[in-house]
Amino acid sequence: MCYSNSLSASLVQLENTYRKGTSLLKDFSPIYLASGFSQPIWPVITQEKNFVPMQWGLVPSWFRGTEPSEIASKTLNARIETLDEKASFKYLVQTQRCVIPSTGFFENQTLEMRKKPFFIYPNQGTFFHMAGLYDCWVDLSNRTSHHSFTVITTEANNLMAEIHNTKKRMPLLLTDDQYDTYLTGNISMQSLIPLPESHMNGHPINKRIFTSSENNVPSVQHRMEDNIGTQGFLF
Repeated sequence: MCYSNSLSASLVQLENTYRKGTSLLKDFSPIYLASGFSQPIWPVITQEKNFVPMQWGLVPSWFRGTEPSEIASKTLNARIETLDEKASFKYLVQTQRCVIPSTGFFENQTLEMRKKPFFIYPNQGTFFHMAGLYDCWVDLSNRTSHHSFTVITTEANNLMAEIHNTKKRMPLLLTDDQYDTYLTGNISMQSLIPLPESHMNGHPINKRIFTSSENNVPSVQHRMEDNIGTQGFLF
């Protein structure tokens, strides 16, 4: 599943790639590693003319509890196979799609009960275009609106099956010519397939930095050579 992500890009790169305004991103700074469980704020692409800051972890509009973080921690991802079955997602599929820009994401490979973290990044261009859904929840205690999103996941391609070798899942990644039609609803979920491994690369990273409490640093993405070993045809 995709619970760790990065957006180590500048506002200029975001503007030039997606042709969206960044006026709402006043507090943005590059994200080298962020865990979804910390519910970070992310620049998200919708049909609006500007990037919309949203919290990772979808809080549905119908939520009436007092602790939105509890449901948000369970909606970081949404499986494409069951979108139409989940109350939090099924009403959003056609009208509230979004794209989450990413410069790479992180997954663990399991080797004899040991976890080996990898950084997976695009080999064509700067960004992955992650397919997502979003909603807007209103806190009735103070009438403030909160936008939030979930990342859609799909079955792994060959590369991700080797890295994420337990659950064999990956984010649903759109090509450059898909994300506009995805946003407008003019492409069906059923027609979207896992991004081929030819569009991505991956390498092992330093586990000590990855698991550190201060890991939002450029070095967390650097290649790490070690003697633990790797599986698969890619290494």
